[in-house]
This record gives sequence, C-alpha cells and structure tokens, in this order.
Amino acid sequence: MKAINPATNELIKDYKEHTSGEVADIIDAVHNEFLAWRETSFDHRKKLMLKAAAVLRENSEEYAKVITLEMGKVISESRNEVEKCAWVCEYYADNAEKFLADEPVATDASRSFVAFEPIGIVLAVMPWNFPFWQVFRFAAPALMAGNGGLLKHASNVPGCALAIEEVFRKAGFPENIFRTLMIPARGVEDVIKNDRIRAITLTGSDPAGRQVAATTGSVLKKTVLELGGSDPYIVLDDADIPACVSMSVKSRMINAGQSCIAAKRFIVVKSRVKEFEEQQAAIMKAMKLGDTLSDDTQVGAMARMDLLEELHEQVRKSIEMGARLLCGGRKADGPGAFYLPTVLTDVKKGMPVYEQETFGPVSAIIPVKDADEAVAVANDSEFGLGGSLWSADLNKAEELARRIESGAVFINGMTKSDPRLPFGGVKNSGYGRELSHYGIREFVNIKSIWIA
Repeated sequence: MKAINPATNELIKDYKEHTSGEVADIIDAVHNEFLAWRETSFDHRKKLMLKAAAVLRENSEEYAKVITLEMGKVISESRNEVEKCAWVCEYYADNAEKFLADEPVATDASRSFVAFEPIGIVLAVMPWNFPFWQVFRFAAPALMAGNGGLLKHASNVPGCALAIEEVFRKAGFPENIFRTLMIPARGVEDVIKNDRIRAITLTGSDPAGRQVAATTGSVLKKTVLELGGSDPYIVLDDADIPACVSMSVKSRMINAGQSCIAAKRFIVVKSRVKEFEEQQAAIMKAMKLGDTLSDDTQVGAMARMDLLEELHEQVRKSIEMGARLLCGGRKADGPGAFYLPTVLTDVKKGMPVYEQETFGPVSAIIPVKDADEAVAVANDSEFGLGGSLWSADLNKAEELARRIESGAVFINGMTKSDPRLPFGGVKNSGYGRELSHYGIREFVNIKSIWIA
C-alpha cells in the first residue's frame, strides 16, 4: 500500500497491509472495547473528545503536511481541514448528550419514551479528497454515541489513516475503540459481512456506493452513503456578479476542484453570461500552481494521474461537442498531477461536463433564458447533493431553492458542510445524513420503551 506525493510523483512510504487474520483480530478487539465503552458516561466521552480537538490543534502543522503530501491539496487548505476536524469534535462533545437524551412521548402508558442507544461497530469506508474531515465527521458522533469505529481509508492516504488513529490514542481514548484497517478495496466485502460490524458509512463514487449497498443489503445492515454530485450554481439576472464570481471560483477550486459539493455546473441567465464568464476565466487563469507546501500556492495537484486523465477526457470530448474553451484545458507543464484551471462555456445537454461529475478544476458554464429554465437544468442531473443560488430577491430565491432537488441549497453563498447542518443528498448522491443531530441518530438504536 503505497503513499505517493501526486505533486512530485515521489514515493513517500510503502505500508504493509493487514492479513486476514490481523483484520479479524482488530475487529474482535474493537468489539470487546465497545462492550465497555457503551457503558461510559457522556461526561467521560466529552472529556476525551475535547482532548482530541486539542490534539488536532497542537499538531496541526504535522497533520496538515501529511494530508498535503499524500493527496496534493495546498497546505493552507490542509490546515483548515484539521481545524474543521477539531470543530466537529467540540460540536459533538458539547451536544451529543442533548441529541441523544430520552424523548418522552404521550401514550396510553403511565410513562413512555424513546431512547437512543449505541449499536456497535460502525465501519467507515472513506475517500482521499478530505482525508481527515470525512473521517472525523463520522467518528466524532459515532464515538460520542457510544459506538466503536473502524476505518477503511482510501489506499493512497494510509499515513492519514494512521495519523487519525493516533489522534484518538493521544487524546486518551481506549486503544481499540477506533482502529484503522490497512486493506485494499477488495477486502471490504468480507469486513462488512463480519457479524460484529453493525453499520457502514461510505463516502465515495456512485459505483462504490452501489457495491457497498448491495453487500450490506445482503446482510441487512444499516448504511449511510454520500456519493458525490454535480452541484448547480445558479446565477439570476439580479445577482451581484463580482461577489458571485469571486465565490464561484472559491467553490469550484477548493481542493483543486476535488470536492463532492464543489460548484460544477454554472447555470447563468443569458443577460449575465458574458460578464460572468469573462470575470471567472480571468481569475482562474491567473491562479498560481506550484509547491503544495508553499503558502503562496493557490491550486494543488490532483490526487492521481489517472484521475487527471479522466478529467481531461471529459474536457476534450465536451470541446469536440461544441463547448468553448476560455482558459486551461490541459495538464500543466512539468511533473505532478497538476491540471490548469479550466473554464468551458456554451455547455449543453449531452456533453460530459454537463452530464457527469467533473472531479477537478473545471468550470462548466450553461447559459439559460430565465429562472425557470435554470431550475430545470439544475434538476436535470442524476445527482442531488448541494447547490447554490444567487439573486438579490431573497423571497424569490427561497421559492426557487425549494424546487431544487438536492440535500442543500445555499442562497448567495458557497455550498459547504457545517457540523450544525445535516449533510447528504438525494438521487444518485446517496441517502442518509451526516452531521447535526440527524447524523448522530443514524447509527443508534432508536428504542421505544412503554411502561404500564
């Protein structure tokens, strides 16, 4: 299991995979730890989770460097990711007891209520693009709820996986309440089928989600799936174009465009298309690529060269079909998986950048005649994760937002994940929710207790 720096193509470290016997031993160890952990108090768990937040902040530079070297994002974004992980730890430390408190229900009983109880080991199958954040947004609520955590991370970020395990140990959590499995993707099915695994959360591609859902369905286990998206970014005729463009670039280019909730399809009314495309292309063309460990670098590397090649093929085919290239459109000169910030306009239905998720620094501008067509285009997608809508008329914007088929819509702002808001999608973007009180209740036994 090799960790390779995508910015230089250099080997960082070669990690030894766990054998099937070691995997079984780890699962047994987490299960046995869970049996004691589920009996601990919220106060005890809170103390340790707050310490985890402190460990993250105390070692922020070290962990940020691991993220940047393994998956290519710029160091400033990696630092922000570590800080966000500390935030989610604090959020669930402070709120888990309230979210899982017994809920009285008036019935014909002398007393009846709903209790929320831990269910066991939650297996997380996680991707590489936010290698700390996507793990902590599952682990913080799962552990605070009294569950055990088991991580199968993406094979190109093994150092991140082990660093996260280290965070919980440094914070004083029991040694085996959160463990990492160093296994390839083909080993996941056997882990899911292990009787001691009670639930699975996956963030990843649509095909990976279908495979995990099929396996978990065969053994009747709970799943939460977040499978990415092709998020619309709607610009109406009364939008503040400079503010809208500035945020559009930030939303599209975070993590070199490798974000499931990044804006990908820019749906702009025709009266504002020219100024939008000119301003967006000017900003993106000027963005600085380079040393991912430098604070001056704005655009990092893509995580792997094969992903860059897939993205370039989407761009190339779209241009062949009539999309107009305003900037970029090719790999950057030199070593590493760097793709130039790219803007395509005159994008139409049928083109790859219209139909598919573009996981990289590529903007697809789709002109529309009015707000109704903008919503229709936004919904003309197999995905439904997030979306953004820009207008000076907030009442109209809210009405339109309610018509968009997605798990979230941000009006006059960038779509983002926030511990206080539920996160997840509809259609091929998956099901279930992470974060907020909805997220922590996904992996508990919601038990009715009735007393005569």
